[in-house]
Amino acid sequence: MRLLSLARRLYSARPIAFKHIIGYQHPSLFSAQPEIRCHFFGAFRQPSVRHCSTIPPKLRFFSSGNSTSYEIINFDKCVDTLREKYHVGVNEFVGIVQKASDFGSGDEAISFLDECGVEPNQELVFLVIWELRDQWKLAYLLFKWGEKCKCIGENTWCLMIWILGNHSKFSTAWSLIRDLLQMSTDIQEAVLIMIDRYAAANNAGKAIQTFQILEKFSMSPDQRTLLTLLNILCKHGFIEEAEEFMLINKKLFPLEIDGFNIILNGWCNIVVDIFEAKRVWREMSKCCIEPNGTSYSHMISCFSKVRNLFDSLRLYDEMQKRGWVPGLEVYNSLVYVLTCENCVKEALKIIDKVKHMGLRPDSSTYNLMICPLCESSKLDEARSILALMEEDNISPTIETYHAFLASASLEGTVEVLNTMRKAGVGPNGETFLLILDRFMKLKQPETALTIWLEMKQYEVVPESAHYSLLVGGLLECRLYSKARELYAEMKSNGIDDPGLRKFLQPTGPRGQGGVSNPEHTKKGKLVKHGTHKVIRNEKHTR
Repeated sequence: MRLLSLARRLYSARPIAFKHIIGYQHPSLFSAQPEIRCHFFGAFRQPSVRHCSTIPPKLRFFSSGNSTSYEIINFDKCVDTLREKYHVGVNEFVGIVQKASDFGSGDEAISFLDECGVEPNQELVFLVIWELRDQWKLAYLLFKWGEKCKCIGENTWCLMIWILGNHSKFSTAWSLIRDLLQMSTDIQEAVLIMIDRYAAANNAGKAIQTFQILEKFSMSPDQRTLLTLLNILCKHGFIEEAEEFMLINKKLFPLEIDGFNIILNGWCNIVVDIFEAKRVWREMSKCCIEPNGTSYSHMISCFSKVRNLFDSLRLYDEMQKRGWVPGLEVYNSLVYVLTCENCVKEALKIIDKVKHMGLRPDSSTYNLMICPLCESSKLDEARSILALMEEDNISPTIETYHAFLASASLEGTVEVLNTMRKAGVGPNGETFLLILDRFMKLKQPETALTIWLEMKQYEVVPESAHYSLLVGGLLECRLYSKARELYAEMKSNGIDDPGLRKFLQPTGPRGQGGVSNPEHTKKGKLVKHGTHKVIRNEKHTR
């Protein structure tokens, strides 16, 4: 009730702002009666709907994870597990396979692999295919060689299908699935990977179509398969398509809370659209589906992300009154929104309450306080939270240090980088991308170039994103000579950016670059002049 009192004080202090955000004061939160008289759906001003007559149990726990859908194989975990047991000769064999690409035909390349003297096994073939995942032709060549040597396991089939899907070679991937069918092998995992890769390739229609033709593969799509499809579509941003497909097929697959929770998670945590989340919440009411703990967790998370403290606390209270016990994710959301609203003491009280409940705060709990404090340039308070984090024997993560880097000076940045290296949590390429972007936005190219030199000392290899960001920033700051120098280094490392090429590549009979003459730019942007026209100074007249 203390939190609700705080919410009421904030509401009375800023009534116009809160009225604009929520527009309705839910009676169940401030009523003297302990039982809930009105459901949360009423908070969003929906038209009158029929109500479900269900009596919630007194105490219910929930898990925010979705255990009702199939889990697609995580290849990163498979690779990490195999590397612990088998790591001999992988890099050497990768080099041998790359030499096989010099042959004109696949048969010659496979014969070369036969004679290379390497003893094949399932683990070696899987790991080498993973290393070649960015070169699908070489990966497919090794797969065919492993198939000939009978060293292809089920996970290797799925990995090859995943790689082909990444490179949009779906017809070849389907041929592998047909081979699995002929071998009377279960293809459910392979088909789910195809659905996932279609969605990743921005083709939701093909993903849905693959689900609809499951019967051709002697697979009867059940509720769990449907939830897996919805999960995949939402994960890749096709939340509207997932919701539409779920509602259209409600006669074949009855509407359940699990499906709505997947859609809610999409709007609340993937896209973060509070208006769509409210609409789905109302749709649940129309379908007479009661929200569970996961539903409340998603909505509280969404309200906290848009920094709506009042509705976050209101839903938290209603969740408890309806018999659901909040988990750590709910408390993390409250910690974040309280910190954003300058209620740091109350956020710390939430953390104390979590400890008394037997839950252990994790690094995310403290990061959700440190990040908004650093964004508000309250570095002293952020350091005090970091000290509390270390007192609880929770090691700072790379996200923790990234938060401090977002508002650090050059000296502070170098200090944080040294601390990260001592702690063994970076810095990595993303760290320097964050730093370079910040100093370029502040129009401090000299500082960015100093960080560029520091980057090499930390043994971080510059990638395309680093070069593009730095060269583009130098062009905006009219440092054309240094931009050309870095662009030449970029090309010598085998990296190119078509967007920068047209500005920096030498053109014309004199071989001068597009930005060789600073007078031909205006506010850091290039001005294109038509052919056979004389460019005159503003002081001259024709």
